[in-house]
Amino acid sequence: MRQDSVGAPSPGASGSTIVAGDDADVPFLAQVWGDTVDIRHLGASIAIGVAMSMGAFTLGKSLLASWVHDHELAHAGSMLAGLAGCLLAGVICARLFKPKRVVAEQAIDAAGRAEVLRMLGAQAGGIGTIADLSPAGRAELEELGILDMFAHAQSQSPEMQGTHGTSAASGAQGPHATRTEAC
Repeated sequence: MRQDSVGAPSPGASGSTIVAGDDADVPFLAQVWGDTVDIRHLGASIAIGVAMSMGAFTLGKSLLASWVHDHELAHAGSMLAGLAGCLLAGVICARLFKPKRVVAEQAIDAAGRAEVLRMLGAQAGGIGTIADLSPAGRAELEELGILDMFAHAQSQSPEMQGTHGTSAASGAQGPHATRTEAC
């Protein structure tokens, strides 16, 4: 796996990402199941989990063996104790090792939104039509103040050019809408 000398993520040979700095204090970060983890904290969490689950299992087995006469019932109870140890280890590790992901929020201007819509429109299936939206989806776009932007992008979309009538945003039938005519 490759390391970036400035501390920025770089893809490793196995598709994982490692971030490491030059200082000894900078953690070694990796992508595991789509989340960012410190390798040292991951190792400590595994050790804590194994120790707590096996300890609870062993303790449960020895205690239940003297109280319960049925061996199978004692074994099932000790497995439940081991599971409780896993859950307790998860709580302890969550308290000890805080998340490593960084969420950066930034405002996107109209030009950035237009670029995102252009990229979405270039994908297979395009951006779809306003008429295809569920009432909840439409309400969410209105709440975010971007419904008009989608309607404008839809009217400019190549798939909407050449259709009969105007865009679905203005109430006409789009390519994905169904039309019912009276006989």
